[in-house]
Amino acid sequence: METHHFNQEERFSQAQKRVKSIKGFYVHATIYLAVNAIIIAGCAVDNVSSLLTSKPYMTALFWGIGLAVHGMSVFGQDFILGKNWEEKEIQKILRK
Repeated sequence: METHHFNQEERFSQAQKRVKSIKGFYVHATIYLAVNAIIIAGCAVDNVSSLLTSKPYMTALFWGIGLAVHGMSVFGQDFILGKNWEEKEIQKILRK
């Protein structure tokens, strides 16, 4: 009976961690959009022709790469490694 209860607690803990990581990504994406909108709007107010250069978009580009990596770490793990990959690997190592 305790094993079942422990598994439920463990599953709940894993679910909490998953929700926190998803929330962290959404916060990151929201800040990314807000900050880059302000940067690009600021450049447009200063000089509309500056929008045709790459300067206002460099922050968005490099930060966007970081955001994409963050998104892959949150959402892409199952896509790349398959569902339950980590558990399968642990079981494989324990059998050796």
